[in-house]
Amino acid sequence: MAASQTAPLNDEIIVALGQLVDDAQTGRRDPSHSDIEHLILRHSLRAGDPNSNGQTVGKMKRIRAVLSWALEGAPDAGGSFAISFVSLVRGHGGFRVGSPNYVGADALGNCIAAFASEGFVLGVDGDLRAKVLDALTGMALTDALMTYVRRAKKGAEDAALEVGTGKDLVEAVAAHVLQQKFGAYSPQANFPTLLGQAFVALNLSTPQSPVLAGEPAQRRVERAMYELACAVNQLRNKQGTGHGRPWLPTLTDAEARSAIESMGLVAEFLLLRM
Repeated sequence: MAASQTAPLNDEIIVALGQLVDDAQTGRRDPSHSDIEHLILRHSLRAGDPNSNGQTVGKMKRIRAVLSWALEGAPDAGGSFAISFVSLVRGHGGFRVGSPNYVGADALGNCIAAFASEGFVLGVDGDLRAKVLDALTGMALTDALMTYVRRAKKGAEDAALEVGTGKDLVEAVAAHVLQQKFGAYSPQANFPTLLGQAFVALNLSTPQSPVLAGEPAQRRVERAMYELACAVNQLRNKQGTGHGRPWLPTLTDAEARSAIESMGLVAEFLLLRM
């Protein structure tokens, strides 16, 4: 995974990453404080580094402090730092059994489990990447999509597009709904058609559904969800899908974040209804 991409961050992941350099468990082991400081500066996280601000703490506490600060103040930079940090540990042999810098089976297992809960796969060799959703089916795919929903609802830009599918989040969920309901879907269908088919499969109203006298107010919400998803889909940078910013260049960062959160809302609505 390229360092320009970001990994998810939460308290569990922060604790697990700190364990990869737990000073108390062994004698001196690389990466060094100097290596870590280089990454901190490269990702502009000095404000969260206790060792750059008059304190002296071990490597584990240093990593946790930097990432905890990033979680609140600079999540994208923190996610990029996390990827670079895993690569740094890997480069020093931290994921190779027998290396003097091996992180240990427990620390590795904790890190694998922490990333898995957020839809990322950390291999025993230290290779960190998002799950390729095309390889998943059934409940495993539902669970993986839900991890992207949670990230999208927090405004995480890399949750906007599904890795390995070429679809945006709502499109991937709509295709999954149809696959679960009917065993197939048309990859050639455009977004409004695919989404409309998923809505009908779940007995949800779209703007094409007649408005009936005395119908439940939920029907209006369903139509609005459909319209919201179609509107957000129009904001996608179709030429840029999978490469860089997935939104039209005219969008501000605030508008892009709102679009991502909206995708999470609609995708969750469909998955829960399914």
